[in-house]
Amino acid sequence: MTYTPPKVWTWDAESGGQFANINRPIAGATHDKELPVGEHDLQLYSLATPNGVKVTVMLEELLESGHEAEYDAWLINIQEGDQFGSGFVDINPNSKIPAMLDKSNGVKVFETGSILIYLAEKYGAFLSTDIAKRTETLNWLFWLHGSAPYLGGGFGHFYAYAPEKFEYPINRFAMEAKRQLDVLDRNLAERQFLAGDEYTIADMATAPWYGALVKGLVYDAAEFLDVASYTNVIRWTDEINARPAFKRGKMVNRAWGEPSEQLHERHSADDFNTKTQDKVGE
Repeated sequence: MTYTPPKVWTWDAESGGQFANINRPIAGATHDKELPVGEHDLQLYSLATPNGVKVTVMLEELLESGHEAEYDAWLINIQEGDQFGSGFVDINPNSKIPAMLDKSNGVKVFETGSILIYLAEKYGAFLSTDIAKRTETLNWLFWLHGSAPYLGGGFGHFYAYAPEKFEYPINRFAMEAKRQLDVLDRNLAERQFLAGDEYTIADMATAPWYGALVKGLVYDAAEFLDVASYTNVIRWTDEINARPAFKRGKMVNRAWGEPSEQLHERHSADDFNTKTQDKVGE
């Protein structure tokens, strides 16, 4: 059936598919709800989606490197609309996870690229001060932020989440997803990491998206996209996945999967040993 757009679009809340209950065409809070605040300077409000994992990995990498970057991570359940609470909207008016508050100076940070750069500059880590190296890192960080919406909101939505399967959008976004994988694969054929020989915030931002894709962890599309052919991306993904801080970062604010891999809240390093869901029994 051919769709003819109306002269003026109106929102139909019943036509949004799996995530219709959390999508709407307006911004702003839907209810009053203060955010919890812990003892550390850094307060993170998030969920372990690929976007959320970027930041928890960065924080764990900072701690692994010896920086005093302790943080409180609070679970934001986007399926229940926590991101529309007044406290969350005060930090991120776009109502998307993650959002971060730095109590030491009152700075509110949203958008993962901004959070990663903020943390890198605050602690002087994972983003070179050399202008050439810094620019190359930011090239790939901004590449990720321009590309991931095509993977998640484009390919992932129409292939995995849309209420009906349509050939045209699936073909359109599958083509773009594979083009992006080829961009990464060609780059990683000549480099250990995205920006060169140093592990940076660009890798932390990209691995939770494209690394998860080639390991079959998102959208159940590994065979469909023939991800096994992107051998350099797989090599890079395996190297990053083996990092202890990356493993920990993936657990924080995770509310699905194996209970031993879920740490709903994180307030100290000991929580990984004592407060995963298999131990707290919730």
